[in-house]
Amino acid sequence: MQNARHIIGVFADYLGQYFKTRLAYRADFFGDLVSNLIYELINLVFIIVVFQHVPLLKDWTRDEIIFIYGFFLIPYALFSMFFSFWDFNERYIIRGEMDRILTRPLHNLAQVCLESMAPDRIFGIISGLIIMGYAAFKLDLSFHWYDPLLFVVLVIGGALIYAGVYTAIAAVSFFSDSRTGIAPMIWNIQQYGRYPVDVYNKVIRFVLTYILPFAFVGVYPAAYFLRKETWYVYAAFTPVMGVIFFGIGLAIWNWGVRKYRGAGS
Repeated sequence: MQNARHIIGVFADYLGQYFKTRLAYRADFFGDLVSNLIYELINLVFIIVVFQHVPLLKDWTRDEIIFIYGFFLIPYALFSMFFSFWDFNERYIIRGEMDRILTRPLHNLAQVCLESMAPDRIFGIISGLIIMGYAAFKLDLSFHWYDPLLFVVLVIGGALIYAGVYTAIAAVSFFSDSRTGIAPMIWNIQQYGRYPVDVYNKVIRFVLTYILPFAFVGVYPAAYFLRKETWYVYAAFTPVMGVIFFGIGLAIWNWGVRKYRGAGS
């Protein structure tokens, strides 16, 4: 527990210093914010154009799909702030930098996350909130006083699912010298989580729920705020799935570290 508090404290100090530095150049900071928002709005325009021809997707309206998309962006942005190690194999295994990491007292995964952290991904959270707000206004949604707290819990649960899946994928690098691995394929699969799972066949639905549970980072938790009672149980399991899959990812990572024998071995 004390070690966990220390790690959280290190991350908090790093983020504080990062934003102090970025806000010293406010024009650059807000320029990045606007460019990120424009990128997400382009994706939003694509959804709107599609729904000009398809007014309903199963029982889901255009604005409900937009709301799900906005929610989907937020846990992904939170995850990518702290677990942005897409080049882990190239940098830490092939170049041998993992050897340096293992000589330090802080947990090796925390060190990799710190060195690869991308705090500017917080712009994705802002974009997601704006898109959700737009869709909520169009849908005339009402919220309970406790919904903001549930929102935070569900977002953290979704981010932990991402973290668990991609930590496990990164850990495969301890057993393979492939430069790309399977991360690009998984990234493509995760995009299915931003659409209602009941539009897919049973096999894809099963995969998105239990194998690569990306439905828990988009449609399931968003369905709660859309008052889709059919999916309430799944929404409630989002933080549980987050803890389970992050635990699995961490276990695979620790196993890989134990098997790691150093660069060139």
